[in-house]
Amino acid sequence: MDLITIMEKALNVRARNQKVIASNISNVDTPGYKQKEIDFSSELERQLGQSKDVEVKVVDKPSEGYERLDENTVDLEEQVMRMTENSLYYDALVQTISKKFSMMKYVIGEGKR
Repeated sequence: MDLITIMEKALNVRARNQKVIASNISNVDTPGYKQKEIDFSSELERQLGQSKDVEVKVVDKPSEGYERLDENTVDLEEQVMRMTENSLYYDALVQTISKKFSMMKYVIGEGKR
């Protein structure tokens, strides 16, 4: 499998992870809502094995030291932190792919001369 395909799959997992985190944040005040998450490494391995479905896990226990009476397990600060981290990784992947395509374009252009 080539590098671009691997990065494409990594971007797909990061994009799906961003949606899951956004869903958690939007349900921060929903009583009984259980936080969901994607394990990036495990999910990327699954994607590289040609699996199509993303596994989203429900987290029943609240973050350590964080307990709510409405049984909602979302910690807003943690989710915002996870979203920021995920965005940074996504952006890094986009930049890497962009550089790879720029290099390929340069090589093709030089080959025509």
